[in-house]
Amino acid sequence: MNPSPNVPPGSKLGLGLTVGALVMIGAGWLFGGIAEDVVNGDPLTKVDVWLAQWFHDHATPHLTRVMLAITHAHDPGYIIVAVLLMGCYLACKRNWYWLVCLGLTVPLGMLLNVLMKHSFQRARPSFEHPLLVVSTYSFPSGHVAGATLFYGVIAAMLVTRLSHWRARVVVVMTAVLLVMLVALTRMYLGVHYLSDVLAAFAEGIAWLAICFTALNSLRRR
Repeated sequence: MNPSPNVPPGSKLGLGLTVGALVMIGAGWLFGGIAEDVVNGDPLTKVDVWLAQWFHDHATPHLTRVMLAITHAHDPGYIIVAVLLMGCYLACKRNWYWLVCLGLTVPLGMLLNVLMKHSFQRARPSFEHPLLVVSTYSFPSGHVAGATLFYGVIAAMLVTRLSHWRARVVVVMTAVLLVMLVALTRMYLGVHYLSDVLAAFAEGIAWLAICFTALNSLRRR
């Protein structure tokens, strides 16, 4: 059954492939540009150091507690638990498409992020009195990548269920704001640079575009 009788299925498939390819290329280009700056020590890395020091100098005990609570709620382990809970809900609803989408997109995207970390092996910001100590590599941020993937899938699932464009915009903007909040906590706590969180967001968007385009194409065929 064609949900939009005035638009041929082939046209919708072609449009989806085009949009997905453009998003993937744009996000991939952004990630590549950031990665190149980090490897070559370009001016972006100087902004990284200045901003990391600024956050550290303006930290307060109350704000630090709030930031720690938010950032720990988005630890990779908790993201996986959220994926499992959402997967159980989708299985109960027999929503197999979004179950497969969630199960493939988020875990594999987080694995990709781990491989990226070991490829670049960037050290984390260093302070004499750190707010949070993490021993793994810094680039790109795993917390931001996980949040981008998880909230991205949830937002896409909700958008397909909404008919009004204003409601869709609200859902997408809410997902973006949540990811930005996670990114802010990582920079504030001194465990990531600005380039780390920007690259993780670009990486997550590119992976979402690849997965959504591939799965949607397979479903339509």
